[in-house]
Amino acid sequence: MSSRVRLVVVMDPIGAIKPAKDSTLAMLLAAQARGWELFYAELQDLWLRDGIAWGRLAPLKVADDPSNWYSLGERVCARLGEFGVILMRKDPPFDTEDIYSTYILERAQMQGALVCNRPQGLRDMNEKVYTAWFPQCCAPTLITRSMHDMGEFLGEHGKVVCKPLDGMGGKSIFVLEQGDKNRNVVFETLTDYGSRYAIVQRYLPEIVAAGDCRIILVDGEPVPFALKRVPAAEDNRGNLAAGARAESRPLNERDRWLCSQIGPALRAAGMIFVGLDVIGDFVTEINVTSPTGIRELNKKHGLDIGGMLVEAIDRTLGGA
Repeated sequence: MSSRVRLVVVMDPIGAIKPAKDSTLAMLLAAQARGWELFYAELQDLWLRDGIAWGRLAPLKVADDPSNWYSLGERVCARLGEFGVILMRKDPPFDTEDIYSTYILERAQMQGALVCNRPQGLRDMNEKVYTAWFPQCCAPTLITRSMHDMGEFLGEHGKVVCKPLDGMGGKSIFVLEQGDKNRNVVFETLTDYGSRYAIVQRYLPEIVAAGDCRIILVDGEPVPFALKRVPAAEDNRGNLAAGARAESRPLNERDRWLCSQIGPALRAAGMIFVGLDVIGDFVTEINVTSPTGIRELNKKHGLDIGGMLVEAIDRTLGGA
């Protein structure tokens, strides 16, 4: 079956990626190695006409070469539903334009394509809010517009992490302690004076030594190692984009329990590739929009996580 599969990847400009670290490239290399035919599109290349999902697609070849990692052929217009797989890999933040794209991709799905991750899930599963579906897996968490309630939560827990709901890569993450004179301006900034929702979580001190760990789920099952992102000494954020150090560790019993709680729901929802962010014993985010971490774990442990994903997609296409 694999040799007959045509895959469309929807992503940010491929010429601007960092090939040595890019998870989407790892996925494409794995698909190409199986004989799959690759096509490339960006968000502006997708449209609907009379209910039909279309794309302006460029045939794509990829290489594991940091100086020459892709080549594109001449673009063609084609019905997206006639392709086997559409891999949605546009990076966050997930905004209104992305929501519109999921409508196009959902029509493509209805017209025959397997979309990974499923468009409805991309719309429904905000990476911070969706943790509320698994409160048994999470530290105390408040999502609110109320600056007063944020202050009460800080008073209850003594130290908290405050974040916008649409951020990525460590953007606009604040750590506050009781008595911090910046608390009001932080709450005002994140909520735009009470007009926007934001999230506040109890601070987890394990991040200092144990890091913010990314566990990758492929079709609901965890990869056996977690990517451990340890904050720089002068920073609170466990994000590689914010200067955190990349290490790794094997999954422990608690990790596997968290995955057993969340993985089946993600698989049932058609979310084939997901990243759980774990600090200590708790999940802090459920990343469904273009999660990363493949290249680092592949290099450290000789894994082929892109290959695991391609195998999972192939099983789904075959109805297994």
